[in-house]
Amino acid sequence: MSTLLLKNIAAAVTCDSEDRLLQQMDIYCADGVIRDMGRGLDYSAQEVIDCTGMLCYPGLINTHHHLYQCFSRNLPQVQNLELFDWLRALYEIWKNLDETVVRFSSLTAMGEMMKHGCTTCFDHHYVFPQGAGDLVGTQFAAAGELGMRMVCSRGSMDLSKKDGGLPPDSVVQTIDEILSDSIRTIETYHDPSPGAMRQVVLAPCSPFSVTADLLRQSAALARQYGVRLHTHLCETKDEEHFTLEKVGLRPLGYMETLGWLGSDVWYAHGIHFNDDELKLLADTGTGVAHCPASNMKLASGVCRVPDMLELGVPLGLALDGSASNDGNSLLEELRTAYLLHRLTSSSRAPTGYDLLKIATVGGARLLGRTDIGSLEVGKCADLFLIDSRRLELVGAALDPQNVLATVGVRGAVDYTVVNGKITVRQGHLETFDEAALASQANQVCAAYLNH
Repeated sequence: MSTLLLKNIAAAVTCDSEDRLLQQMDIYCADGVIRDMGRGLDYSAQEVIDCTGMLCYPGLINTHHHLYQCFSRNLPQVQNLELFDWLRALYEIWKNLDETVVRFSSLTAMGEMMKHGCTTCFDHHYVFPQGAGDLVGTQFAAAGELGMRMVCSRGSMDLSKKDGGLPPDSVVQTIDEILSDSIRTIETYHDPSPGAMRQVVLAPCSPFSVTADLLRQSAALARQYGVRLHTHLCETKDEEHFTLEKVGLRPLGYMETLGWLGSDVWYAHGIHFNDDELKLLADTGTGVAHCPASNMKLASGVCRVPDMLELGVPLGLALDGSASNDGNSLLEELRTAYLLHRLTSSSRAPTGYDLLKIATVGGARLLGRTDIGSLEVGKCADLFLIDSRRLELVGAALDPQNVLATVGVRGAVDYTVVNGKITVRQGHLETFDEAALASQANQVCAAYLNH
């Protein structure tokens, strides 16, 4: 039995249903689960950490990412492009993905996430070049090496340039190929049990890169196997024009005809919903992953988060891929979201704590998890700790519930714990020599970009 005792925590922000802020607390974890929380806990543990002066939070949950894009960030040729042109340019790079590139881009991106308090990552991988190998398995293996809780998608594209889509022919597959490998991926990797470290989602890429048949059959297959559904939706006006021209429907109306509404579905971005569509999302429990930095970089628009919160639309926070974010820190995303909505919604904007809950329990809800997202006895021991005495938090740590979004923490956290195991210690990855990893990753990245 693995055990961990965190002693003398200055303040624990639970993000539970009662919004408890617990002061001067201890947390005892055993076999990956929080077993006890209270003052003066007296347990024998394999590791005891003195958390004097530390603020403790539930692990952040990233609800939409593209890990492979970590090796195509900050490229000058795409800096000022909007989504469709940006995608066309980058597909010419992404078509050269293989297991080595996916392994090192995944280690790099997830390592950065964990150093900034993220404990669960959902990755939307949909680029499967012919002969590239088992890319989803490679991602799960990388997550295992780091200690990250991982949800992978078996994404897909079957609508190439020649059929009116955006991707090149070499990265699209037939529906039969996609469905067959989706079954293999679910049966090989998906773990539906509480505390699972590996889960699978079916995630066709977007309405402009997949056919209606693929969307319809993916929904049926996901429900047959009891896994969730995800795709990009309502990210840009170009997408809206595409579906109106092709099928005479707005994007959400089109997805509704294909069975893509319900509490087992969540969309990335969700910027351009109208009032009736927001109400439909709320009524059906269909969720949205909010990607503020990516939406700003690609000039896509601003997600209507205040309206979604008011209506009860399920919401999570997300980084999106590094090619449209250029970073992998959900702590930075928290502050970005806070400032964006203050600018655009003023007094209706979510508070810093609202956004923290979106990034924790909100993310858990999108992933269909009740075992993560808050600090409570019986929940998975996923959390992170920040020393409130660090210079950049002087005078700011008196409000632990809001400080991550309002003031922000730009450096690495002090500790990240996933499944009761320390994965980041004193700001550094526990299972990797970061300098050696960075050196290897840079070599792989250079060879990939120069292919």
